[in-house]
Amino acid sequence: MRELTPEPLTAAAFAPFGSVIEASDAATKIDINQGHAVRYDALAEVDVADEGGRAVISLFRAKPLGELVLRTFERHPLGSQSFVPLGGRPYLVAVAPAGAFDPAAVRLFRAEGHQGVHYRKGTWHHFLLVLEESDFLVVDRAGPGDNCEEVEVELADRIRVRL
Repeated sequence: MRELTPEPLTAAAFAPFGSVIEASDAATKIDINQGHAVRYDALAEVDVADEGGRAVISLFRAKPLGELVLRTFERHPLGSQSFVPLGGRPYLVAVAPAGAFDPAAVRLFRAEGHQGVHYRKGTWHHFLLVLEESDFLVVDRAGPGDNCEEVEVELADRIRVRL
């Protein structure tokens, strides 16, 4: 079984899969509310309109896996997805490029509690990998069509996470 150690989540490293949602110096900043707030503008582009889809906001409450082995990946061909942690707790992000799923191409990131992620349409990703129970604000697609494809990773290609 292959092992992966999480790498830090940075905008540059995550760019092939989507965007990092965070208040960083690289973001476009706009003073608003008479100077009492700063808007970190357009951190990710919601892409959900295919086949009559619409954007929805949900709350996910995730629990840790008993054993940190990556067995299943999913992708959403009709819409992008954003996950923003609400409790300030770090979590893990496992992704692979769009196209045919390639377990050798999986990358593993450690996201800090102030960083959200935005997956582009078609990006393979593991479901939420939290280290302790955590809530996430999720921007997702609702509407007609089949927008979730899953792949079960072959036993020999499964990935054990090293922390």
